[in-house]
Amino acid sequence: MTFPYGLIATDLDGTLLRSDESISRRTRDALAAATAAGAAHIVVTGRAVPWTRHILDDLGYDGLAVCGQGAQVYDAGSHRLLTSVTLDRQLAGVALAKIEAEAGPLYLAASRDGLDGEVLVGPGYAVTGRLPATPFTDASDLWAAPLNKIYIQHPTLGDDELAAVARQTAGGFVSVAMAGEGIVELLPLGLSKATGLSLAARRLGLKAADTIAFGDMPNDIPMFGWASRGVAMANAHQELKAVADEVTASNEDDGIAVVLERLLP
Repeated sequence: MTFPYGLIATDLDGTLLRSDESISRRTRDALAAATAAGAAHIVVTGRAVPWTRHILDDLGYDGLAVCGQGAQVYDAGSHRLLTSVTLDRQLAGVALAKIEAEAGPLYLAASRDGLDGEVLVGPGYAVTGRLPATPFTDASDLWAAPLNKIYIQHPTLGDDELAAVARQTAGGFVSVAMAGEGIVELLPLGLSKATGLSLAARRLGLKAADTIAFGDMPNDIPMFGWASRGVAMANAHQELKAVADEVTASNEDDGIAVVLERLLP
């Protein structure tokens, strides 16, 4: 019994996870059947390892995970960080200055590198959900240790507008990703989920042509561009739906399972 794709790449939030951060029994069973039929499953998330590890542990997931928007390849079974890419802090400082010169002051947060890297949150920045974060007030704290990414929010601009301004003004210094509501990120230049996924796939002896990918936000666009087939959830951002090969049901309605069940022999 074989599955038509050697690799299933799934985003977490808004895709594999329901709004309560659980995975339905139907989706778990479909993934188990697909892996039993020969496919590998890789989680590909914008969350850095410290914000991902507890979810993977709860799932009993022991494969590779691409975290931090492609910056980190993490072995969930052995709790080891296999690769990690950090942000050039000097370039990031220039990028922030250029964005603020155009849009005005920003609210900032940052993800420190490493298995236990803290997420630092500055005044005014609204953290999504109940994820652990460390407040800071002195801007120098932001630059005191290696970072994977910087998060930016704006008092009046929406996510799409802020991401567009960031790309226009600072796109030569950093990559800009929109990963969810209120989550616009500045990343090492050229980094994307596709970068990390290609590294993880290579470790498994798999290629882009072997891959079906599932996602819901514009930060999944590079992953769709890399994979052989890209499937957007019904709840996905319009930018992702526009480049998807298929749109499935929402994350609340077992959208991944709907597709995998159809592909299972």
